Order: sequence, then structure tokens, then C-alpha cells
Amino acid sequence: MPKLSSDEAATRERRETFLSFQPPAIGEEEIEAVTETLRSGWLTTGPRTAELERRFAEYVEAKHALAVTSGTAALHLALVALGIGPGDEVITTPITWPATANVIVHTGARAVFADVRESDLNIDPDEVARLVGPRTKAILPVHLAGQAADLDPLWELGLPVVEDAAHAVETTYRGRKIGGLSAATCFSFYATKNVAAGEGGMITTNDDAVASAVDANRIMRRGHGSLYDIAVPGYKANLSDVLSSIALCQLDKLERHREIRLRHVAAYDAAVADLDGIEPLARDPRDTHALHLYVVRIDPERAGATRDEYQRALADEMIGTSIHFLPVHRLSAYRELYPDQPPLPVAERAGQEILSLPLSPAHSAEDIEDAIAALRRVHARFVG
Repeated sequence: MPKLSSDEAATRERRETFLSFQPPAIGEEEIEAVTETLRSGWLTTGPRTAELERRFAEYVEAKHALAVTSGTAALHLALVALGIGPGDEVITTPITWPATANVIVHTGARAVFADVRESDLNIDPDEVARLVGPRTKAILPVHLAGQAADLDPLWELGLPVVEDAAHAVETTYRGRKIGGLSAATCFSFYATKNVAAGEGGMITTNDDAVASAVDANRIMRRGHGSLYDIAVPGYKANLSDVLSSIALCQLDKLERHREIRLRHVAAYDAAVADLDGIEPLARDPRDTHALHLYVVRIDPERAGATRDEYQRALADEMIGTSIHFLPVHRLSAYRELYPDQPPLPVAERAGQEILSLPLSPAHSAEDIEDAIAALRRVHARFVG
């Protein structure tokens, strides 16, 4: 994709139609797969889900893969499988979607927020170590935007680690696939994710006991016909074959979609290098980044305006953006739940500066050129 100069950006016309932030890349393959599944009569969990579990386990190099209704359900069932409950504490990051913290609360445990690193906004292992106490029973890091969190120092603390890998289907950590490294790893198949089935999630693990506990809790009924039993008072969290058929198609397209994302990210990198006060999050060259999001930080002093002003100006230019994420500990529910929460200065500053630019394999090169041209025009206006 050719690099747009400032002059070219200034003369490029504003889009006539709004550029959606992250549309799913769905084609005829997914439509045909759903149709075939509907004709098969398997609307609930069946052979498509079993195939998805097998193939996903192979892809992430894990012994077990268990499909569930969402990434949120995956996180919740993983914590339940580890015995997390009332009186326990789980350390997690504030820069995440609230579901990461919500599932801790759902178990009856307390979410303890550790500040993040300036470079990639992933959880800071030094802060985690400082917060470990007698009630700490697990650590829940997030691989933000597709960059692996720093896992080695977390494992060294000797506590179970449950990875929130909602952004990280293609991520590797120090040459190893995310998915079979910790006590449990949780993926999302939400509509915007790299494997976009609309809804759905997956728990992967090499621990037989964790896999057994997840399986017991995700489907309440056991047995045949009218004769059934339950081993535990579990949840209704099994994935349907309809959604699994979409996820299988998306799994087939991962490499093709990654090539598109790589081109889009390279174009963004070249553009923002010229824009003072706008910088992307760091990507560790030792790891494979899933390129789920392209997040920039906007320094209002150097960029001439705040993140919110940039977001509104880009919307006026017909460019959709998003924010990943506002600090969870500053949201109303958590301010009320944990009124004694101390400040987390890195996360709080980042929450005012981060902006996600459009990034999807459904975007064309021209779409990304439009986004870059709009960003250049907005930046030029703000910096004068």
C-alpha cells in the first residue's frame, strides 16, 4: 500500500459513506456452512462443535479445547474450574473490557487491579507481585490488542494464571502459541474478533482436571433420553453447531486475513510515524502479535487536541473509531464496589489517550487510505 504524503492527504476527498470501525469479514463460505448445518438438523452442540474443538486445540497446541457460548463464559468457567470463590482475590488488569473483571465478581471473589506498563498497556508484573497476598488465588492477564502479556514473571509467582486471550488467537509468546501455556486460556469468537462467529468462546488447557471441571459445568444435563443426571449444579454455556460452523470457516481464513491485517498495520505505522503526538502501542519483536487492534495514544500537548476531540473530528470525516479500553476500576460499578481502590496512574492516563483506528480484513486498502488521509487532515488542523 503506497504511503500517502501530507499533500495527498489534504487533497483526498472525504468519504461519502461512513467507514465502520471493525466489520466482520464474512463470505459465501460462512453462509453455505450455516445453511449446511441447518439442513443437518444440528442446531445445538454437535459434530461441528466437536470438529471446532479438535481443530482449535491443534492450532494453539493445547491438549484440550472446550467450546462455550462466549469469551465471558470461558473466563467464568475457567475460574470456577480452579475453585475460585467467595473470600478469594484474583489480580487482573484495569485496561480491558469489563467482562474480565465481572467474571471474578460473579464467582464471589474480589477483583484486584494492578497497573499496566507504559509500553503496551499490558499488566505490569512488578505491580502484580506487589499485590499478591494470602487471599490471592489466581492471576488474570489480558493480551491487549494481540500483544502477549509478560507471562514468565507471572508464572514465577506460583499462582494459577488464566489468560484472557480474546484478542490473541494468533499470538505467540517467546515462540510458543498462546493457548497451552497456563492453567487455562480463554478466547472469544465475538463478531469483531479475528475468528468472528458472532458469539462464542473457547477454553484451552493442558490440565485434565481443569478440562473435566469446565466440561461438567458448561452443560448441565448428562445421560440419554429421559434418564439423566448432573454431577454439579452447572451452567448453560455450550456452543451451538450453527456458530461453530462459522468459526470453522473463519479458522480456515486466519492466514489470509492476517496478510491483509499486516498490510493495513504497515500503512498505519508509516503514517503515524509522521504525526507528532500520535504513537502506536509497542509490539514486542520476540512475539507474534495477533494484530487484532491498531491502538494509538494521543498526547494532547503534542497532537494539539485530546483523544475525544480526535475521535469526534474523525467521525466528522466519516471514519469510525473505538476505545480499548476505559479503565475498569473507574467505571461506576467498580467505583461503588471498591471505594477503597487506590489510583492506577498509568492506566488512568492511558484511558484518556488511547484510540483504536479501523482495522479489519473486511477493509480494503482504499478504506485504510481514507482513514489515514482523514487522520492526517485532522492532525494538521489541530497542530496548526
